Amino acid sequence: MRAHLARVDAVLVQAVIAAALSFAHLHDVALAAGQDGWKAWAYPVSVDLLLVAAWRRLRSGEAKAAGWCWFLIALAASLGANVATAGLLDLDHVPAWLRILVAGWPAVAFLGGTLLVHSSPTTRDETGDVVGQETPEGIEDQEDAPDPAAALPVPAAVESVPAPAPPPVAVPAALVEHARKVAAEHHARTGTAIDTPTLRARLGVPPPMADAIAAQLT
Repeated sequence: MRAHLARVDAVLVQAVIAAALSFAHLHDVALAAGQDGWKAWAYPVSVDLLLVAAWRRLRSGEAKAAGWCWFLIALAASLGANVATAGLLDLDHVPAWLRILVAGWPAVAFLGGTLLVHSSPTTRDETGDVVGQETPEGIEDQEDAPDPAAALPVPAAVESVPAPAPPPVAVPAALVEHARKVAAEHHARTGTAIDTPTLRARLGVPPPMADAIAAQLT
């Protein structure tokens, strides 16, 4: 247990020393680029916060491309300041391109931090369902609401009512007698009984009356 605490303490001490040195180098570069006073101290804070935000995104396991992108940008800013203050750059005569980079860094840091913090990845629970995603209003209520069509009673089948029989057609006796003569003549000529359509055509009567006459001839 004590050995583990010792290793942890050594790592923390090393991290504090590295952060302090990087913090001081960033402050010196910002100061040399014309950012004096509290502004020179704010630059290292923005770089370190962007590093932390990018590292947290990488630890989340989601959207690693964005995390690596902003992590490398913040690391380049920190590493560039460390190298610049190692004697490779004359801090008394800072080039114009470095002044431009230092002046534009706050906007870059703000953009990166906003994208990393406020576009948190979607998390899923053990079953694979999305957690924290709001359900559109009204969908759940619509799924649970009963179907109004199912509650309506099913109408009973309408029984087929037979059509009323047509009233009997009154046939004059003289017409029936004439029809017998026409039928006898047809039978004598063709050797077959006369059918209803032929009888109707010979007598010139409507179909119902022809049916009534044919029924009396049989």
